[in-house]
Amino acid sequence: MKLLITGGAGFIGSAVIRHIIRKTTDSVVNVDKLTYAGNLESLSEVADSDRYAFEQVDICDRAEVERVFREHQPDAVMHLAAESHVDRSIDGPAEFIQTNIVGTYTLLEVARAYWNGLEAERRDAFRFHHISTDEVYGDLEASEGLFTEETSYAPSSPYSASKASSDHLVRAWQRTYALPTLITNCSNNYGPYHFPEKLIPLMILNALEGKALPVYGKGEQIRDWLYVEDHARALYKVVTEGEVGETYNIGGHNEKQNIEVVNTICALLDELAPSQYSPYANLITYVADRPGHDLRYAIDADKIERELGWRPEETFESGIRKTVQWYLDNQEWCRRVQDGSYQRERLGTTANM
Repeated sequence: MKLLITGGAGFIGSAVIRHIIRKTTDSVVNVDKLTYAGNLESLSEVADSDRYAFEQVDICDRAEVERVFREHQPDAVMHLAAESHVDRSIDGPAEFIQTNIVGTYTLLEVARAYWNGLEAERRDAFRFHHISTDEVYGDLEASEGLFTEETSYAPSSPYSASKASSDHLVRAWQRTYALPTLITNCSNNYGPYHFPEKLIPLMILNALEGKALPVYGKGEQIRDWLYVEDHARALYKVVTEGEVGETYNIGGHNEKQNIEVVNTICALLDELAPSQYSPYANLITYVADRPGHDLRYAIDADKIERELGWRPEETFESGIRKTVQWYLDNQEWCRRVQDGSYQRERLGTTANM
């Protein structure tokens, strides 16, 4: 099978590609615009494979997307390309509307025309898998249950609203045009190759330099943490075995308060990389909360386990240790991907609006 993967140079997309090239006999076409968060170094170990191809294309460029479909003739699409950082969406929502909504629309229309032109057997086997987030559901009180596939949408940020919109488009194209789509909504990912604007790599790299570890509010926000390689396995299982028209929630069964996550990172760094800044927890600094910050996300992943047999292999404790060690071993990668354009400054404050 040949899979067209959008956003394949990003954090989750690169993990999916590495998984496919390492663990299957399928081939991949990586379509990525290479924005600040896309980096081909994340794919260096598979880039020489004869089952891997790269196209630097903006998914909003319809003519170029049509060319990619025409030239590569994919059997399935895994759509991961997206602007994904909540704080950036507060400062500049326009890019999120363009990429996440207009880009998804463009991809759906090109895929629909391509699918309609396939011969019957390939047409029946074609899949369009849209990868989304649990943030579309809004937030939960600490005492509430879990997000399920039937939870109503209530997005809070420009980012989550743009992803909710793209989810609705995908469902509409399945309902109206019978395009064979699937949707997955995942919890917070972490692991190797994560761009340093996100919580876990930001804390690791700041701590190593003796910089403040900014924690929003009191750090009581709760997230379910999913190791990125577990997520990659789940996504491949959905695109190959999932039922058309279905949604699957993917979670790690690891609910943690943000302050717990930061303290765990500090303790691991004290063990693995002690320095003049140890104990690193002394660097924790509480800062004004993010506007509209959701309190809690928590995924019920029973459906994907029950129907497709997937479950996470990593606990938070095993995954976070692997992650911290990876960043310690790959400091040069961290320096290169930031390339002067991002200095781990805070984004998304009311002062920037």
